[in-house]
Amino acid sequence: MITAVDTNIILDVLIPGEPFGESSKELLDRHLSKGKLILCEVVFAELAARFPSEQELASFIADTRMNLVYSNDKSLYMAGSRWAEYARKSAKNRFSCGKCGHAFEATCPQCKAVLTKRLHVLADFLIGAHALVRADCILSRDLGVYRTYFSDLKVIDSV
Repeated sequence: MITAVDTNIILDVLIPGEPFGESSKELLDRHLSKGKLILCEVVFAELAARFPSEQELASFIADTRMNLVYSNDKSLYMAGSRWAEYARKSAKNRFSCGKCGHAFEATCPQCKAVLTKRLHVLADFLIGAHALVRADCILSRDLGVYRTYFSDLKVIDSV
């Protein structure tokens, strides 16, 4: 079994005192015992912000037996096309829940103006498409985007 890992699961383990630290560690261990853990370039880059040197990040990746697996044309195209679908739907200024994906509008409680939002960055879609093409499932706590735009991806939460 090949399991993709999202940045938030790794940060749960790396950052002391994180509420999901123990459950995320158990999830990683369980999936490592079933096969291979992989990271895409985006997750690797997001992790780089937490390490003082490239060598320390490389050592962490090696020590945890995770592997950097590069995206291919199929996953990159999928990421772009699903992000475009999201952007079209988001043009209506609807917000979406990060946990369940439910979309809704929000208004200012004082002046009643409809609030606008910024789009999710393409990174979430690159991670999801990479997992769908290169892995059997993804470990993540960021369920909304994956469940809404990657309903064909098996998402496993550490909660």
